[in-house]
Amino acid sequence: MKNKTGQWSLHHAFIDQKKCIKCHLCAGHCPEGCVEIFSDGRNVEVNADYCKGCLVCAVECPAKAIKII
Repeated sequence: MKNKTGQWSLHHAFIDQKKCIKCHLCAGHCPEGCVEIFSDGRNVEVNADYCKGCLVCAVECPAKAIKII
C-alpha cells in the first residue's frame, strides 16, 4: 500500500462479516492491496485509508458481502 486516500476518497468498501464466506477473492483482486486478511483467516477487512472505491472487490465477491459506502 502506497497512497493513502482516506482524506480524499469519496467511497470505500465495507465487508459485511455476516455475509462474508472467507473466500478471500476480494484480497486477490484489489489493485491497491488494501483488503487485509487477519492471521486467523476468519476476518477480512478493508483498510479505508487506502481504498479508492474502485468496486473491483465488490464485483468479484461471490457472496455479495461487500458494499461501497
